[in-house]
This record gives sequence, C-alpha cells and structure tokens, in this order.
Amino acid sequence: MTEQSGPKDLVRFAQLAEGTGFSFAVSSDHYSPWLAAQGHAPYAWSVLGGAVAQATSEMELMTYVTCPTMRYHPAVVAQKAATMQLLSDGRFTLGLGAGESPNEHVIGGGWPGVDTRQAMLAEAIEIIRALPTGDLVTHRGDYFEVDSARIWDLPDGGVPIAVAAGGPKAVATFGPLADHLVATEPDADLVSAWNGLADRPKIGAGARAIGQLPISWDPSSTEDAVARAHEQFRWFGGGWAVNADLPTTAGFDGATKFITPKDVADSIPCGPDLDAVVEAVRPFWEAGFTDIALVQIGGDTTDRFLQEAAAPLLEKLRAAAPGA
Repeated sequence: MTEQSGPKDLVRFAQLAEGTGFSFAVSSDHYSPWLAAQGHAPYAWSVLGGAVAQATSEMELMTYVTCPTMRYHPAVVAQKAATMQLLSDGRFTLGLGAGESPNEHVIGGGWPGVDTRQAMLAEAIEIIRALPTGDLVTHRGDYFEVDSARIWDLPDGGVPIAVAAGGPKAVATFGPLADHLVATEPDADLVSAWNGLADRPKIGAGARAIGQLPISWDPSSTEDAVARAHEQFRWFGGGWAVNADLPTTAGFDGATKFITPKDVADSIPCGPDLDAVVEAVRPFWEAGFTDIALVQIGGDTTDRFLQEAAAPLLEKLRAAAPGA
C-alpha cells in the first residue's frame, strides 16, 4: 500500500513477500494518502517498473487500481502498461478503476459525477485496448482524443486488464472490456454477474476475481493492533460512495472522526490470531474469488509481519482454501 510506506521500503517488502511465498502483489496508484497519519504517496509506476519488477523474478504484479481518465490520459496508461509488462517479463496485470477525488482532483480539472466517471473509464479502456497492436490509433470520443498514437515497444501477448466493479451493473458495463474482476467486498453476485457475461471466460476458468482485505497483525497486542488500524485505516468507514468524492486528507479525517476503535476492530482482523485472518478471508473464496490481496496496516510493522507471520498465514490460508 503506497500510502503507508516510502518507495525503498515498498521494494524491500516486495522482495520479502516473494521470498516468503506470495505469488501475487498489488500496488495502489494514488497521489495522496487517505489520512495524513499514513504519511506516504510515492509514484506507483516508478516503484513497480523501475524497482519491484527488477527486484523480483516470479511474483505477479498489478496496479490496484489505476484511474486512466484524469491524472493520466489513457494513451499514456497504455504506453506505461506495455513498458511495465516488458520490464516484468510478462508478470504484469493492469488494474483499472473510475478513481477517487483525492488522487484525481489535483490536476485542477474538477471531479465529475459517478455516471460520467464510469463513461470515461469505459472509453479509456477501449483506447488502452486499441493501442497495443502497434498500429497508429486515432480516436475522437466523448471524453478523449488520440491523434496518430503508436506504442513502439510492445510485449508479446499484450497486457491483461482487470477492472474494479462495485455492482452487477458495473460488471455488465466493464466486464466485456476486461479480462479480470477487481472488488473489495466478497460479493458472490459480482462473480455471478461476470460468469453470466456472453463470450467471456468464467471466474476460475481463465478469468480471476481479485479481492482485498486489510489486516492489522501484531505479535502480542490486540490493543496496539486496533489502535494502529483506527489511526491509519478508519477512512474505509464512509464506504466507497463517500471515499470517491472527498478531496483531501482533512476531509477524510473529519468524515471519520466518529468511527471508533471498536468499529474498526469489528471490520478488520486485529492482533496475533492468524486463524482470525483466515476466517476473514473465507467469505472471498466462498463467493468465488480466486485471489486475495492482504494489506498489513502500518508500514513500520510490515517487515515483522513478513518475517514472522506471513509464512504460517499462507500455509493456513492455502490449507483452508485448497481450490482457491
């Protein structure tokens, strides 16, 4: 999570994660942290392509997720993704979403409503799909223009695209444009909606459903784990309808001031109990998800988590969900 750690730490965490046995790593792509207490927001593409892709050799890599509509023009995202795929030797998946105000308003272009954001994303994906052919692409759309653009360094097989969808309607819109599904809630209806799409691979049979779960592991103190999660991760409490529209860390601080440590502890597994993490992950594989990204809350605790807890946690997870 780029909001919790500086770029050098993120690279070290990726190396430790691969050495521990993780097979898949995702990176947020944000201009700002959610809360000032998190304290970081390095440029995800430099971290991934310039360092992590070179510091690892087998672990798959993914943006979770990039907004290709405002801070980045979709033609530039297509170029970055192609280069990233080459640098990683084919290990990269481009995760895309409609974005959030704290990361996109910084360019001074305002912040459109959700219907417009989704229409922009759909058009952006069409452009990103068209460019990796090596042909000249010209596009005149409702939101974007591309004038005789060509990507010169192309990976074999292109770049798989995963798209974030918050409901069956979004799956119907973006599923036909993407290869994989991204969602932060273990919603079986999303998987069912995807599997109902015509002419698309099913989840688990060519397509993936990739979820995310924050955890606050602490080797000895549940109280410390809850306090850390409350300080750094209570931003989730407003839900994505709120999170997408608040522009600053001060806004998130104000919007979440009534969220209590108990509220956080009820939503996030906190403390030393690894079995509690397994049970928190269980709804994802039961809903049909194929992958889960675990976010250890607190950048200063990530080294210890990876060195002490990650290996036994992976063993427990893989034993509990052998088919996932």
